[in-house]
Amino acid sequence: MSKVSNTGLFQQFFNSEKAGGLILITCTAISLIIANSSLADAFIHFWHTPAFLQIGNLRIPFLIEEWINDGLMTVFFLMVGLEIERELYTGELSSVKNAILPILAAIGGMIVPALIHFIFNHGKPEQAGIGIPMATDIAFSLGVLSLIGKRIPLSLKIFLTALAIIDDLGAIIIIAIFYTETFSFYFLGLALVLMLILILLNRRNVYSLWAYLPAGILLWYLLYRSGVHPTLSGVLLAFAIPFRKNKEKQPSSVLQHALHRPVNFIIIPLFALANTAIHLPVTWKSEIFSTNSLGIELGLILGKPAGIVGFTLLGIALGIAKLPEGINSRKLIGMGMLAGIGFTMSIFISNLAFDSNPELIQSSKVAVLATSLFAAILGWMILKMGPNEEKQL
Repeated sequence: MSKVSNTGLFQQFFNSEKAGGLILITCTAISLIIANSSLADAFIHFWHTPAFLQIGNLRIPFLIEEWINDGLMTVFFLMVGLEIERELYTGELSSVKNAILPILAAIGGMIVPALIHFIFNHGKPEQAGIGIPMATDIAFSLGVLSLIGKRIPLSLKIFLTALAIIDDLGAIIIIAIFYTETFSFYFLGLALVLMLILILLNRRNVYSLWAYLPAGILLWYLLYRSGVHPTLSGVLLAFAIPFRKNKEKQPSSVLQHALHRPVNFIIIPLFALANTAIHLPVTWKSEIFSTNSLGIELGLILGKPAGIVGFTLLGIALGIAKLPEGINSRKLIGMGMLAGIGFTMSIFISNLAFDSNPELIQSSKVAVLATSLFAAILGWMILKMGPNEEKQL
């Protein structure tokens, strides 16, 4: 794929994420306002309305909120998986030389926040929230970045996107390992057999999406019954769908293009509306100073930029990576601060970490929201400083 077409593909991706990020911010504000108004009870009750799924003799008692978090978010994870696949084949992660710096930055941006949360919550039930401050929200962070305009070089946007995609992959691995409570080896075995069949279809150059999408629904069901979080079926399906270099209209690219708008303009806004419908109790100001909240807040606002900048500088000092053209220390710090916008994935992990403790889920979400807003403002201020340095977006 040519350099021009690669840039055009990224440009299309960025524009979609930019608009999605702005809608995400709007939906979050609307949800918080309604949840703390006279309409709060009806609004919150709506998301907890039962919506049953009947499969033969099996009845799955999902709430509307659970359908969004476990069902629609599978489509979100499918798109994330397709983006990771694309980056590995033709994007910034396709060569070791280009990939090493965002990989190092992402690792630092996961380890340091997790360590901060661990220090505050070691040995307590709240320790389960260690994965919450490790995530970066691609749509939200790129949405804020778009507000700065031409002061931001394209290299910084690509760096942040690659970092956030690796970050998402790390969060997916964490969900798979640490937030799966019980296993049914029978259903897990069936899921693995189905995945092997899909990989075989890939190797046999079967390009029809209709060979993969129905199987993806079955894979979701098998993972749900196995005890593994069913949204992971989206990522597994993404890596089973063929991606071939220099092949036009391949299923992976076609599906990724088809999913961008529904995910950014329907699924993520619905997720925001359902999961930020938080009625702030009178004690919310004291809750933001609990050990769990402090672990989340300091992990995102301090751990993220410290880990990203620290590991980036380490890679440069060791001579295994170099800073992309157009990025200086101030921009690196500002980008690290924007990576502290956890939002979608952090809220998602909050639901998994404390699924039996609604109070901890709520206080975790408040901590994520408050810190993400603070990180967005600080990152915007840092990056806004300085002269215009980009000729053309």
